[in-house]
Amino acid sequence: LYTWEIFWGHGDSIESAMKNLETRKLRRDWTAINWIGDSSSLTGTDAIAWPRLGLEHREPGRQLSDTEKAELKDFYQRLSCVLENLPPDGKPEGKFLVPNERLSIPELVKRLVTRDEDIARNIGISPLEAGFSDIIREPEHWTGWFMGDGDRVGKKLQDIAQKEGDQGLKKFSEAMRAWGENFIKNLPKDKGRIVYAGGDDFLGVIYSSQPEKPPEPIEALEWLMGLSDEWKKHGQDINLSVGFVWAGHRVPQRDILQHCREAEKRAKSLGRDRLTIRVVFNSGQYVQWTCPWDYLHILKQYKDRDGKSWDQKPNWSHVYKDLAHLKNRHAISFNPKENSPDDELALALFQLYFQDEKNLEKNWKHIVGDYPNPEQSKQIIYWISDLINVGWQLCSNISSL
Repeated sequence: LYTWEIFWGHGDSIESAMKNLETRKLRRDWTAINWIGDSSSLTGTDAIAWPRLGLEHREPGRQLSDTEKAELKDFYQRLSCVLENLPPDGKPEGKFLVPNERLSIPELVKRLVTRDEDIARNIGISPLEAGFSDIIREPEHWTGWFMGDGDRVGKKLQDIAQKEGDQGLKKFSEAMRAWGENFIKNLPKDKGRIVYAGGDDFLGVIYSSQPEKPPEPIEALEWLMGLSDEWKKHGQDINLSVGFVWAGHRVPQRDILQHCREAEKRAKSLGRDRLTIRVVFNSGQYVQWTCPWDYLHILKQYKDRDGKSWDQKPNWSHVYKDLAHLKNRHAISFNPKENSPDDELALALFQLYFQDEKNLEKNWKHIVGDYPNPEQSKQIIYWISDLINVGWQLCSNISSL
């Protein structure tokens, strides 16, 4: 069901090999393994592992006979059972693959290495010991998914190869693999799970397996606020961009992963070294907010009209209603066609509820990006509005969640 594109580069040094690889990727010069085990970009769409791969030749793309289809079905059934230590006629849970899947060789290898503990540890990933059947996705049980990636790692590797050679690359690789292994171990088991942490990128989920105790969004935010410091433990000079998705129970899993990718991409496109938080409702609509790591604590600086702060669970509906009122009266402009909207009221609203953050005015270029003055005013308005919308959804005990 999947086609894998394999890019490879070569050269007389690591640096030239990396440049060659990048050139091939830009040219879309990829190869893949096909039915008969050779390498071809023409027949790679049929790159499915089958029982007698390498022992006999078949015409690529030829329709399978009924006998061959039965053999293929039996092959994946037995393989699923072997991976889960079941008898051939057992009923696998799908921890590694589902019997009706048809996997390419690279995908099958990726599944297999998560099973063998020794192999998994050597390449810096955690063996998959359980499926995700314990994730409860019922009303009131929202889940948080986070996808992260190191910033400009390709350029970093080129610099290391040029200045430090093989030993520098080895040191960098070992540091990142060790970080990934520790990251997997250190996530509290009652919070969720790291799906993978391979090198500079990772994917994880925050959830609860207890029906009476759904995950709290504020707890997820608290953990996210410490993620940047956790990332720095690898000791390498690279920043981190993350997309975090807080999803309703009816949002399909494939949509959640797509939202994660889009949120991470947004974090990178708005300046890198930041987090995009996206709240996805069961309807498919969402609100989102992107913030540099060093200003994420702004959520804790909110204080409502009654003087309640983060620890006292402030009422975010105060600032939310004020913003909505100003929007309805067109006192704050959200018209994308307006070239130079006035951000004075948005800033006044911000300072009213986030009193300890007046010094943010000096750092808007870092927070929203290096825009010309008229455009920067618009981006400031959007940033404040997004902050309020996401804060209201995640930091308040409101019935819509």
